[in-house]
Amino acid sequence: MNDTLEQQAQKTWQMLQNLIMQNEKLNKEFDQRLEKTNKTLSEQIKETDRILSEKFQETDRILSERKLETDRILTKTSKETEKKFQETYNLIKESSRKADKYLGKINEFDRNWGKLVESLVAPSIVKQFKKTDIEIEGMNQRVMRRKEGNTLEIDILLTNSHIIIPIEVKTTLNVDSVNEHIEKHLIPFKHFFPEYKDKTIYGAVAYIHVEENADRYAYKKGLYVLTFGDNDIVVIKNDSQFKPTSF
Repeated sequence: MNDTLEQQAQKTWQMLQNLIMQNEKLNKEFDQRLEKTNKTLSEQIKETDRILSEKFQETDRILSERKLETDRILTKTSKETEKKFQETYNLIKESSRKADKYLGKINEFDRNWGKLVESLVAPSIVKQFKKTDIEIEGMNQRVMRRKEGNTLEIDILLTNSHIIIPIEVKTTLNVDSVNEHIEKHLIPFKHFFPEYKDKTIYGAVAYIHVEENADRYAYKKGLYVLTFGDNDIVVIKNDSQFKPTSF
């Protein structure tokens, strides 16, 4: 009986020994696998870090190169833009200079043409006003007066002992030029020429061409209307019913 128990105990102990040895072996294998896994993970992490570092360095290099290229392009573009701007400015400046020169010639032509028209109007104008019972005693061309920083210029100024007639001479007469003569010449006339404050001021316009029925408009505004006729150099178009406006 004792031998049997002893044998069973010995077998049980042997089994425990085997189980312990197997467990230690398994633990050792697990530790080895764990160590290997940690080593592999560590190597993979290092490799990942290395790859990421290389990628970051490559990205930085590419970004740096692109920045340098962008700066170069912007610098080149800025210089080209500045050059184009300067060329455009010079072109505008030259065009403006030519335009000023051209306009100066046009203005000079207008002045000379205006003087020519005035010279054509002047010789027969005294005779024509005599037909309206206005005896002209004096006639002056291009009469100018400055006062308080402003200027008033009359193309032809007719005078006698009691009547003054400022005449505006136009190549082409339109409504605006009639209004301008009234507002800028006739109404302020006595302010610029106070020596005529006791005189009667009538207005007149003379022209070669007419637009917008400006001759009728001037007639209705009480102005004498003069133009070129067939027999006389100039004729007064106002009829016997006309009543001049006194300014």
